[in-house]
Amino acid sequence: MTDDTYTIRSGSLAASIKAQGAEMCSLRHEDGIEFVWQAEPAWPRHAPLLFPIVGRLANNELRHRGKTYRMTQHGFARDSRFAWGAREESRCTLVLEDSETTRERYPFAFRLTAAYALDDAGLDLTLTVVNTGNETLPVSVGGHPAFNWPLQPGVPKESYALTFEKEEPSPICRVEGGLLLTATDPSPVRDRVLPLSEALFTSDAVILNPVNSTAVRYAAGQGAGPWLKMSWHGFRELGIWSKPSGAPFVCIEPWRGYASPVGFDGEFTDKPGLMHIAPGAEEQASFRIEIGTS
Repeated sequence: MTDDTYTIRSGSLAASIKAQGAEMCSLRHEDGIEFVWQAEPAWPRHAPLLFPIVGRLANNELRHRGKTYRMTQHGFARDSRFAWGAREESRCTLVLEDSETTRERYPFAFRLTAAYALDDAGLDLTLTVVNTGNETLPVSVGGHPAFNWPLQPGVPKESYALTFEKEEPSPICRVEGGLLLTATDPSPVRDRVLPLSEALFTSDAVILNPVNSTAVRYAAGQGAGPWLKMSWHGFRELGIWSKPSGAPFVCIEPWRGYASPVGFDGEFTDKPGLMHIAPGAEEQASFRIEIGTS
């Protein structure tokens, strides 16, 4: 154990969490399979937490009560050092609270807790946002875990697919310049299956807004091999993303919120997609990653 990274273990699984960003940087099986993207140059992150916004604001500016604050894409939590809470054999918690530094970018009081728990089948992450101030807290929160694609060397990327729990017939949303386009595209999901290909991300992320399912399985379509299943509660949207130029990872991202729509540049509290948490209240959202090797 170090103060920078902590590893939790259960059965044949181990997960490593960084204090910087409260970011999961590894989820691996004892047989040597690593499921999480290792922050290589194509994208130098693993599984950042998105807070207090998901996506981007117009001009990277947050407007509140006549003042303008600098707020970059996906917010500041992913670049902030969290304080360690409990650190046990199979679980750990990390906490980020508002400070003079955060209030220069986000003029609201909050406490964000990330609680990781590992069991013999997978990893749970529970995100709790508490309004510690005396005014309504407008906020979004999301996950952005990146998984190796392919999960097994030598398997063609195009053999992988996402299989949803339910049908996903609604049109999908896209972004341009980080902002949500008003026009939509037909759903690429057919009979609950979304085939993965580099071409899918030519126009950036695929956004299901809202998503019908609360779970999706990621695996190669033929034969045995590593797989994972993500399930979530408290999230309403789902982003699926890889580098448009092609990269050996795919992100499966449960969100509570989304980027500002193109043309919206108003008061932050009026931004579509936000949660509005009353003083003293909290909101919680969680996701689980189950993994298997055959």
